[in-house]
Amino acid sequence: MTAKQLEVQIMGQSYLLGCPEGGQSRLLDAVERVDSAMCKIRDGGKIKARDRIAVLAALNMAFEVSEREAAVSASHFAASGFAASGFANTEAPADNGAVHDARLDTLLQRLDNALAGDGQLL
Repeated sequence: MTAKQLEVQIMGQSYLLGCPEGGQSRLLDAVERVDSAMCKIRDGGKIKARDRIAVLAALNMAFEVSEREAAVSASHFAASGFAASGFANTEAPADNGAVHDARLDTLLQRLDNALAGDGQLL
């Protein structure tokens, strides 16, 4: 299987990416998600440095994947019958959006503090 190269734009900057045969639509979908996440952070006005925006976008996306995986695990757990016997709480929080926003604000503050000195995480 050969890979072809695909030129994409993320936050107005061009990137030349390798794309496996048959993977173009998935890659373009991923590029759109990354571009959207980065532009949303940039347009929020708090952070301007491209590297910080990229790190935050990656963290946000990883967090969303983790939440989906946890939800799938919880639904599998509930479906196995344990929820009926009181081992799992399947009720959703009353305001998950507010909790997520608060966690994101905390994460942004911690990242800004960590990067304040030299812009390097490690």
